[in-house]
Amino acid sequence: MAASGLRAELDSLLLQLLRDLEELEAKRVALNARVEEGWLSLSKARYAMGTKSVGPLQYASRMDPQVCVCTSEEQNGLQKFRVVRAGAQTPEEVGPREAALRRRKGLTRTPEPEPSPAPRDPLNWFGILVPHSLRQAQASFREGLQLAADMASLQIRITWGRSQLRGLQEKLKQLELGVA
Repeated sequence: MAASGLRAELDSLLLQLLRDLEELEAKRVALNARVEEGWLSLSKARYAMGTKSVGPLQYASRMDPQVCVCTSEEQNGLQKFRVVRAGAQTPEEVGPREAALRRRKGLTRTPEPEPSPAPRDPLNWFGILVPHSLRQAQASFREGLQLAADMASLQIRITWGRSQLRGLQEKLKQLELGVA
């Protein structure tokens, strides 16, 4: 009786693992397409603006990230990666800045410096009126970054599923050896 329940759990875990592998392969294909599309759009922009107009010489002297990759832990203990805008606050950061009670009148404090505003659009490094292909390249690379974060989360889930599958196979093997 326990062996049949273990086999059913093994089958459902194997099916989930195969679904995850299929999803991972689809995301890999999509990522490759986005990156290829991004580089093609970038080369179109270089052709339209000139080879010297789109290159490392136009980069800002100080670059700030537009997005950050954050990790969070799901209920089952697996890590999940997500891409968030650099200026956006995560739910953990929202809330009161100080834990103590504030006085309404009394000592005056110097205000804390506000964090820098959201980073500027890097497309402005190349001029005000940039070609549409440069905007397409930026969008393609952003989509690719989101796909890469999804793939990393999926890969962690696949690794966890494989270890669970091996553990269930060992249990089933021990159970069958104990019965025989």
